[in-house]
Amino acid sequence: MHKELLRLARTEPAVRRHLLVCLAAAVLAGLLVLAQAEVLSGVLSGALTVSALPVLVAVVVARALLGRAQGAAAGRTATALKAVLRHRLLARLRDLGPARLTAHRSGELVTLAGRGLDALDPYVGGYLPAVAVAGVVPIAVLARLFAADLATALIVLVTLPLIPVFGALVGWQTKAVTERQWRALSQLGGHFLDVVRGLPTLRAFGRARYQTTVIHHVAGAHRAATMRTLRVAFLSSLVLELVASLSLALVAVPVGLRLLSGSLDLRTALLVLLLAPEAYLPLRAMGTKFHASMEGVAAADDTFTVLNNPSTPVEPPPPTASAATKPGTIGASDISDIGDMEGEMPEIRLEGVTVRYPGREDAALDGVSLVISPGERVALVGESGAGKSTLLGLLLGFVAPESGRVLVGGVELAAVDLDRWRRRLAYVPQRAHLFAGTVGDNIRMGSDATAGDVRAAATAARAAEFVEALPDGYATVLGERGANLSAGQRQRVALARAFCRPEAEVLLLDEPTARLDGRSEAAVVEATRALSTGRTAVIVAHRPAMIALADRVVRLHGGRVISDHTTAPPDALEASHMTTSGDAQ
Repeated sequence: MHKELLRLARTEPAVRRHLLVCLAAAVLAGLLVLAQAEVLSGVLSGALTVSALPVLVAVVVARALLGRAQGAAAGRTATALKAVLRHRLLARLRDLGPARLTAHRSGELVTLAGRGLDALDPYVGGYLPAVAVAGVVPIAVLARLFAADLATALIVLVTLPLIPVFGALVGWQTKAVTERQWRALSQLGGHFLDVVRGLPTLRAFGRARYQTTVIHHVAGAHRAATMRTLRVAFLSSLVLELVASLSLALVAVPVGLRLLSGSLDLRTALLVLLLAPEAYLPLRAMGTKFHASMEGVAAADDTFTVLNNPSTPVEPPPPTASAATKPGTIGASDISDIGDMEGEMPEIRLEGVTVRYPGREDAALDGVSLVISPGERVALVGESGAGKSTLLGLLLGFVAPESGRVLVGGVELAAVDLDRWRRRLAYVPQRAHLFAGTVGDNIRMGSDATAGDVRAAATAARAAEFVEALPDGYATVLGERGANLSAGQRQRVALARAFCRPEAEVLLLDEPTARLDGRSEAAVVEATRALSTGRTAVIVAHRPAMIALADRVVRLHGGRVISDHTTAPPDALEASHMTTSGDAQ
């Protein structure tokens, strides 16, 4: 039994009260089988009259009521226990903060607090009552058998220990395979959430298609682990049933022969035959409940690891689970080279483009027409919700226009291969998504860059200084979403990722200096200046330093272009101070 769970059950009044009711009802229901066997054997043998039948009915009804009370109390016990554990787990995570949980992935913690703790129901409502019954009822039955028939009692006494022995042998294997199953499920949940959160980044860097293979692999590992667990559970049930059946045969055959020879009376024979299976049944039930409760026990182990050892977080999943953590593959393209579209730096043209999101009446972009010449740097300014990020989404192929056209090099974007187009882009989002992998792997995402290329990109992005100061330099493993780094450092890693795409001809930046302090902003601006040299750049900006990098300033309001200037006028710069860093669109 799980010591930490039992200690928690003893110290929490609500859990303890319901658990005691549950165990008491289970034990009493088990002991009533003695009275049921006494009355039933007496009626069938003729030793008791038919008037004893109401007593038998009363015993059966009492067992049914106790069973119902046990189920209700078990449900309340499990609910109270899970509530306490979830409260403590969330409180511990709140106290530790993201910096102390960098080896965790939030998807694993969500799986643990949700599905993992829900798996405690079979342990609390099934296994613990079964253990209590197995510790009391077989002893009571054996004592009654000694009083009724010594030979039968000796047979039961010798064969009864075989069930827990075989159950323990199988249980060790069950625990191991169930822990592997839980790890696979936790890994699947963590990786899937990580992929969903970073999906825009993965699509922009051509890694989304590869993730289908990764998720298929992780899901396959979970399926295989589940099938191994079920196979062991079914085989263990077979073993326990076989041992119990053979033991009952050893009891029934001698009783039948003695009854025929007249050396055993009918009532005693019936009593023995009714009670003997009840000696084995609690142990068989305990073995069955043990298998059903193993996933909950594995989840409880992880929960108490977080609660009791916050400095030693749960072991993270193996690196092969995620493309972001797979050394040497995060930047490998999974799309065959299909050539380049004509023109080194294509002209980008929007013709009467309207975008409307589902469920919204107002258009995010309303009849926008815009031409961006090759090599031109354009700053998009405007208040939050003006449509700036939606325009970038159009160029990335994330958003399809309701009407109008987006032309790239004279070719309609809807007609081209988006993977082919995105390989020509370098994208730096407002909130750079860093995966749970090394710094080097995060920088080389979407490219086949060598270690030297990664260092050169980090230097160009003004990131080399802090990266080389990390414990393992470029091999330092980052927490989920770059929890080890500051906001400015994360943005510079994202810029280094863009520098690692020298073949990219178009640069898309979505407010890269939002929420940065002055020093970080200056570093990002200088890196952006170098990155945009010789490229077409579309920059969503709200700060003067970023707007100053542009050749043109296009101001959006309500999804429409309201001004388009080759230089930023003073009023546009002043208005940019009033905008928020986010963009609802």
